[in-house]
Amino acid sequence: MLLAACVSSKGLHPQSALLQPSDVHAAAELKQLRTAEASWPAPNWWTGFGDEQLNELIARALANNPDVAIADAHLREARARVEFADAARGPDINATAQAAGMYLPTTLPPPVGIGHYILEKHVDAGLHWDLDLWGGKRAAWEAALGRTQVVEAERQATLIAVSTNVARLYLQLGHAFITLDIANQELDRATHSQALTRQRVNAGIDGNTQLRLIDAEVASDRERVTASARDIEAKRSALAVLLGEGPDSGLVLQRPRALAPLDVAVPSTLPVELIGRRADLTAARWQVEASSKDIVEAKAEFVPNVSLGVLAGFVALGGTNVFQLPARFYQVAPSVSLPIYDGGRRRAELSSRDAQYDVAVAQYNATLIRSINEVTDQLSALQSLDQQVVEQQAAYLASGDAWKLAEQRYRAGVGSFLDTLVARQQLLVAERHRADLLAQQVDSSILLVQALGGGYRPGSNQAPSLSENLRGTP
Repeated sequence: MLLAACVSSKGLHPQSALLQPSDVHAAAELKQLRTAEASWPAPNWWTGFGDEQLNELIARALANNPDVAIADAHLREARARVEFADAARGPDINATAQAAGMYLPTTLPPPVGIGHYILEKHVDAGLHWDLDLWGGKRAAWEAALGRTQVVEAERQATLIAVSTNVARLYLQLGHAFITLDIANQELDRATHSQALTRQRVNAGIDGNTQLRLIDAEVASDRERVTASARDIEAKRSALAVLLGEGPDSGLVLQRPRALAPLDVAVPSTLPVELIGRRADLTAARWQVEASSKDIVEAKAEFVPNVSLGVLAGFVALGGTNVFQLPARFYQVAPSVSLPIYDGGRRRAELSSRDAQYDVAVAQYNATLIRSINEVTDQLSALQSLDQQVVEQQAAYLASGDAWKLAEQRYRAGVGSFLDTLVARQQLLVAERHRADLLAQQVDSSILLVQALGGGYRPGSNQAPSLSENLRGTP
């Protein structure tokens, strides 16, 4: 009758299941894109740019960035929680020594009431041990271990984010210098055009309208020069923040040299292998594993629990030696607890753990889908940019040829200098667009490296297999 009246976990279970890589259909998309039997990005992938200044900046950022320091602190905290959960599985042993003086009044019946002040002394040691027959505390310890792996993977994700952000900002700083160069050339061209137009107005060839138009162009180009110079300062400052240093460290940076896109290919086995190559996916998988252990811990609360208590020591009154043999005492107290009625507390707790498991599964599924889509999207962007660069290169060469022809005509006396300036303007516009595309091309290659995991290599204790707990409900 007692067992029938006990609280029950019947009917409570998670409702979500993990997506398998094969469930995320990407074969058709990958078939259209550039795939190869390629190696995954190396942990120090940024050395592929061959830029020593960039290598130094990333090394400094990985050592000093505040986000990395925060991740390290979270990892130490998680490891301490593992030690705490492991300690809870063992016995709890305490020792006590106490001396207490008391006055016993004569009003108490003999032999207690003696009207004297006496000293009571006792020394004892006790042990309490929850035997954990159903593995609830072990599951709590395993959950803490899993969450440590979550934090470790998140720390690796932070390192990857820092390295990619430094590389992207370094690229943007170099592009800002190129943009400033082009803006200065455009201002120089506009200034020459302004001087020529003023001469034509003074000669009565052109009207003031043309002069005012070129004046507006000169002012606009000067504004572009100022904005480009400010952009360089902003990129220097942003890099200093990533380095975890003051703004002065950004001022001493040398102008970055032009970077070529990284040669990155996507393995044809992408969906299957990606789950072990991205830190965020590994963290999500460990979170699911830890949540499944939380459910085991909660279910252990529904079954009888056995614990053992032992107490032994010595007690004596007055000046008697407390450690003499007659003063000894001991107690052995095994106990069994059986949950009969708790107002629904255990069922509510287990239902909450089930829901947390479902959340972890949903987050893993979302991360898996997002990860594969990020790779295919960046790969598609790279292929499109490759084609755009080729097409823009043709436009740039054509503009360059037009400028050369205009100069030749001017030197030969059959063309005007104004025609030369107009042709040069078209060349500068093409050059600016070409520089933008090249920067986007390098940036997309960095983002593709990040989407492929950024060189993450989980250890054997950092990549949980897709166990039965991960395949379905615990």
